[in-house]
Amino acid sequence: MDVTQNRSVRSVVVFALILLFCAIYLGSAFTPALQDDVDTSHAEAAKEMLHTGDLVTLHINGVRYLEKAPLMYWLVALSYKIFGISDFATRLPTLLAMLGLCWLALHWAGRAFGPRAGVYASLLMATAAGCFLFTRVFIPEAILSLFIAASFYCLVRALQETNSRWWYGGYALAALAVLTKGLIALVVIGMATVAYLLVSGEWRRWREFRIVTGLLLFFAIAAPWHVLAALRTPETPAHHGFLWFYFINEHVMRFLGKRIPHDYNKQAWYLYWSLHLVWLFPWSLYLPVAMRRMKNSMRWPHPGQLDFASRTRWVCLLWATVLMVFFSLSTNQEYYTFPTYFAIFLLLADGLAGEEQEASPRWLLATSLVGAVVRISFACVLVAGLWTSRHVPYVADIGSVLSQTNSDDYTLSMGHVMDLTGQSFAALRLPAILAVIALLAGSLMELGLRWRKHHYAATWALAVSMALFLVAAHVALVRFDPYLSSRVLERRLEQVVRPEDRVLIYGDHSYGSSIVYYLPHRVELVNGRTSSLWFGSSFPDAPKIFWDDDDLVRLWNSSVRVFVFAPDFEQKKVRALLGGAPQEFATSSGKVIYVNHM
Repeated sequence: MDVTQNRSVRSVVVFALILLFCAIYLGSAFTPALQDDVDTSHAEAAKEMLHTGDLVTLHINGVRYLEKAPLMYWLVALSYKIFGISDFATRLPTLLAMLGLCWLALHWAGRAFGPRAGVYASLLMATAAGCFLFTRVFIPEAILSLFIAASFYCLVRALQETNSRWWYGGYALAALAVLTKGLIALVVIGMATVAYLLVSGEWRRWREFRIVTGLLLFFAIAAPWHVLAALRTPETPAHHGFLWFYFINEHVMRFLGKRIPHDYNKQAWYLYWSLHLVWLFPWSLYLPVAMRRMKNSMRWPHPGQLDFASRTRWVCLLWATVLMVFFSLSTNQEYYTFPTYFAIFLLLADGLAGEEQEASPRWLLATSLVGAVVRISFACVLVAGLWTSRHVPYVADIGSVLSQTNSDDYTLSMGHVMDLTGQSFAALRLPAILAVIALLAGSLMELGLRWRKHHYAATWALAVSMALFLVAAHVALVRFDPYLSSRVLERRLEQVVRPEDRVLIYGDHSYGSSIVYYLPHRVELVNGRTSSLWFGSSFPDAPKIFWDDDDLVRLWNSSVRVFVFAPDFEQKKVRALLGGAPQEFATSSGKVIYVNHM
């Protein structure tokens, strides 16, 4: 008998899952500071929503920000209202979304494939590298994934039970997904549902879909914000409005790679597909096991023979396929496929649990051995790095000793890893040691337990070791804090800035957006009509915060005290504009704040 079927054991297991989740996600919700670029830009939009009370039109630094759907910002503004403005309050909605995904995985996989698979699906969701990495910044993917997954769950339950509440739940959740990240939710849910109906032969059941009343519910939830946003920013003869910018520019043109401004790129196809082995690590190494189980359990479906488990397998497979293929054709960022992780983990959990309960799981043992070799090899690389840096003194500001040679790769989530030198690695000794312990101990324990056929304990051992690895990753991220965020500089500035002083960022606001977010003082931009503020800056109600080089020079030579923030790659130009050797007020990780007089 599977021990997970014992009620008292299951209670202990659920408690252990909660502890594991808290060790990974709750512990990392307070530190480090929010990062420059998207992290603090989005947080600033939520903060301004709270201060202005405008729940329709987003603003960043007082400028209209029309790119994004509002639900994520509503949730963070509510979090700010309840808990106050803080890094923890910013991360709380994402944390709760991840908790919801883990709970849904436990429930859905448990119902479809058995208690052991349910536990594994939750474990995989909690401990995968990509789930942790892509929830370190304030983006909507975790919240979007929860609504999409819950909508598909309602679909499967509705097909199984013909209960109208599941149909209406699916429509409502799809509407919330649209309010989280736009029309991509409809593409995924709609195309995957149609594909499932065609493949399964259940298309004749379309009359059960409550299409008229379901769409009325969908539009009642999703439409009001879109209508109000269009009324607030209408089309004029001289200016595009919300409808063009949000639907055409941000959806159609982005998919075609012709979005204005062109600040997004497309990953090489081989990176797009292969990097999923990293995002799903360490569980991606068990894909052969899952594929073998799917081959044995998934026959071409016949409508009268479909049960909850087979419907789940087909829905998950088509859901993941639709989204992965869609973004392989579009401009993309690595985290865009985050909503597929849940579907893949359900299939992996099904395969892993089924393989473990076989009398002679040879495929499982072979896959575990390959996975252990990969993890131990990575641990050896870390040990080599520790050895080469053994005589190098610790440097608190890791940004000051990065090589900064691979700027073309910085759009990748781990692009700065290529900048690590012996000196910079010395700042990462503690997290590297923790990671080595996690990789070696987890691999050896998993192999030993699997050899003794204690497979349930082996999977838990790997999950716990991965949790320790992610804790190490969080420690490393804290060490990168001065490099990824300008919070250190903002604290220095906050101590001395006066109401009459002028604070400027040279270039796009994202270069120092943590200053905009944290500093209780107006921040202006030099040559900052770019990227996400380009469209909003052209409206008549845009604040007078946009200046050019000539304006900067005039202001710098005035009697007003001026602070100018410059990222490392703009400093040569800034110094030339300001007179060659301007006074440095504060520096951190290559970033500098100049001041004209103290």
